[in-house]
Amino acid sequence: MHERRGWTAAATWLVLGWSMGLCPSIQGAEATRPMQVTTIEGISEYRLENGLKVLLFPDHSKPTVTINLTVFVGSRHEGYGEAGMAHLLEHMLFKGTPTHPQIPKALQSRGADYNGTTWVDRTNYYETLPATDENLEFAIRLEADRLVNSFVRAEDLKSEMTVVRNEFERGENVPAHVLGQRMMATAFEWHNYGKSTIGNRADIERVPIEALQRFYRKYYQPDNAMLVVAGRFDEEKALEYIGKYFGVLKRPERVLEQTYTEEPPQDGERMVTLRRVGDVAVVGALFHIPAGAHPDFPAIDVLETALTSQPSGRLYKALVEQKKAANISGAAFAWHDPGVVRFMAEVATGNSPEAVLEALLDTLELVVDRGLTKEEVDRAKQRLLKRRELAASDTSELAIELSEWAAQGDWRLYFLYRDRLEQVTVEDVNRVAREYLQPTNRTVGLYIPTEQPQRTIVPPTPSLAEMIGDYRGRESASAGEAFDVTPAKIEARTQRTAIDGIQVALLPKKTRGNVVVVRLTLRYGDKQSLAGFSKAAEALPVLMTRGTRLLTRQQIQDLLDQNLATLHAAGLTGEATFAIQTKRDNLPAVLDLLRQVLREPTLPSSELEIWRQQVRSDLEQALTDPQALAVRKVQRTLSPYPANDVRYIPTLEEELKQLQDLEAAAVRKLYAEFLGSQAGQLVIVGDFDAESTLKTCQAMLQGWKARQPYERFGRTGDVDVRAELVRIETPDKANAIYFAGSVVPLSDSHPDYPALAIGNYIFGAGALSSRLGDRIRQREGLSYGVGSVLRASALDERTTLSMYAITNPANIDRVISGIREELLRLLEEGVTPQELETARQGFLQHQELARTEDPNLARILDDTLYAGRTMAYYTQLEERIRQLTPDDIKTAFRKHIDPQRVYVVVAGDFRGSKPATENSGK
Repeated sequence: MHERRGWTAAATWLVLGWSMGLCPSIQGAEATRPMQVTTIEGISEYRLENGLKVLLFPDHSKPTVTINLTVFVGSRHEGYGEAGMAHLLEHMLFKGTPTHPQIPKALQSRGADYNGTTWVDRTNYYETLPATDENLEFAIRLEADRLVNSFVRAEDLKSEMTVVRNEFERGENVPAHVLGQRMMATAFEWHNYGKSTIGNRADIERVPIEALQRFYRKYYQPDNAMLVVAGRFDEEKALEYIGKYFGVLKRPERVLEQTYTEEPPQDGERMVTLRRVGDVAVVGALFHIPAGAHPDFPAIDVLETALTSQPSGRLYKALVEQKKAANISGAAFAWHDPGVVRFMAEVATGNSPEAVLEALLDTLELVVDRGLTKEEVDRAKQRLLKRRELAASDTSELAIELSEWAAQGDWRLYFLYRDRLEQVTVEDVNRVAREYLQPTNRTVGLYIPTEQPQRTIVPPTPSLAEMIGDYRGRESASAGEAFDVTPAKIEARTQRTAIDGIQVALLPKKTRGNVVVVRLTLRYGDKQSLAGFSKAAEALPVLMTRGTRLLTRQQIQDLLDQNLATLHAAGLTGEATFAIQTKRDNLPAVLDLLRQVLREPTLPSSELEIWRQQVRSDLEQALTDPQALAVRKVQRTLSPYPANDVRYIPTLEEELKQLQDLEAAAVRKLYAEFLGSQAGQLVIVGDFDAESTLKTCQAMLQGWKARQPYERFGRTGDVDVRAELVRIETPDKANAIYFAGSVVPLSDSHPDYPALAIGNYIFGAGALSSRLGDRIRQREGLSYGVGSVLRASALDERTTLSMYAITNPANIDRVISGIREELLRLLEEGVTPQELETARQGFLQHQELARTEDPNLARILDDTLYAGRTMAYYTQLEERIRQLTPDDIKTAFRKHIDPQRVYVVVAGDFRGSKPATENSGK
């Protein structure tokens, strides 16, 4: 976090003069109350006299409040030499104001989940906090303050520009990301959409502070911003606080000019080729399309979804199922100005990239010539509507998403898009395919001249005033109850029982949108019987969801879409997990689908091959990825089991061999002999009827017998790890990784665990406000992402402490020494009372915030069932944390954390890296 330094009188006056220059004559100004403009489906719009737009979205079903400030400036608004300035400024606005000098610490102390993001049309800053009047006022005051009073100082720029450059370098490590940006730059000759939001290296490194300050003063004003307040709050108090803190900001005298660059129609296919070190080839094609507000956009969105969805998408079937591609992805970008629709494919091993690109283009041209079927269009529409419906049930997520719609021109487009999407026909989709998926309108890795010019005219952004008018929307979504998320209250509402060996926890409550989540974990086998089944165990749950006795994979997906449901499956050795989210009325049908998945799977060999090539693609990319290599090396060292033990962690090469050797017969044998209801956990949280749902689950699970017995196998924390520094060379990778780990033989029930947890929060888990974040990122500007993680087992005497950082390879030695010095300082000096109090508040509020999300709450209840305890454990843990002293933390760290038992791995292009520049944080 920004560190307050001793100020000379002259320096103080410079900062005060700079701040006052941003917001002249606000002292003595009268607060103005926001005036209501309209209300649509529970969201009310207000305006202040200074031009600020305000949206209030009350939802009392969760005890949290989200404040999201959107400033309408992104990479589209940047001029010559300003590439990346909007994004760099986003970073700078966490450096503080005279009133809030340490913003991350202020947010962390209140347990906030917070972030800032920048894209092509907007920048936004948001925080979700426990719902109190104090937190509401704090967040509104903070956002009003940093909108016009941020420091934006030269000394902060010096350290932060290297952090942003490190973020830039992280993206450079991913060839698919780089290829996508190269394609955008080739497709857009004039419009700024062709420039990466993060900017280019030269502008990031050379931007003058005066230019950044001018950019800030120009765009960061109330007439160019929108504030969203969503969640549990008092509307009158919110309006009072907004008037008090935003209402006193004067409307600036300057008039913002609208961007006016228009990309001319493309007059021929364009090509870009990227050559970099890596293992998996990627091909793609993109096409110019209208702006997000244009009536054609929903049909284009349906077109993209129908082409790329699994398992029904045309591109998926033509490339993945035919083993030409390992993965297919796509996106239709809804932007303020005309944008693009993009299709990408990871080339499967053994295929020519040119041949895969040809197959991709052939598939698209076939759609242009022959069109999609009504079934394909209806399926894609249902998937998009389901996705939207589920997202809309999360108030915090919707509050943040409204930034994207407002950035297109008007937040009400969020509702208008839904209305238009519902009206999309197969004729609409085939028309936009013919109109926009033309060879002359695409950018790929190939150039073919034409005899005559062929241009696709992209319509301009429509008049929003004429299009939207007095749009009113529909009835507001159903509201949830005001639910108390303290551990004691959660336990009091939770019904616990068992179905055979499956431990069950049911927590019925009213939720926004009537959403309910289900989490089922099946446990099976033992150390001896599961030998040789590690990859089969990983594949089994996935394949169970891809075909049953009565349903194909496509029919399963269609049923999920029709019931507004998601079903995710994952497997580890001895464990299969299934996670569901749906609506109250649809839960019986979705549970019946889960019954078929559990009891009647066909485990199709064809789906095993698709899964195999997707996993192979990920593993092959990991072979040259610094992060994957470093993490795997540390994991193997901290869990040194022999190769014949089921807990053995293979090398990436060994895992590829296991994957190649996996046979469908092994997966079927694993299912037939091991799966059943002899052990596991079932958790249901949300809007459902407990009595009828329990009966349905009993019918689904009772009497399901496994042939092989279950016996839990733990992992020891008594590991002989010695301090060592290992370097792994990964040529042509612009970003390096530091990863370190240590093992402590204690569980999360140990008396010292609370002190270790809070000590780690201060050390590295508290994001930017932690000691690692403050030094490595904030002060020295060496890393975009740095921190530490403490993981403790509930059943084994095993706790791991991990430390990580990404950085420029030339700075790796400074990162190594910096992290070690901070660990030694914690052991030698301990923590201050102020650090402890701030961390205590932040940690406890963060835990409370986590329990407001039903999927998180389901995982927490799942953990209690597995550990054989109740939520009383968390009540006791929080009480022990409240009683901690600085000496407790110092004693616990000195007792359990030994620097001579920390294993460090760094990976990157150290031989090819250039020396650090003056701006590398020196």
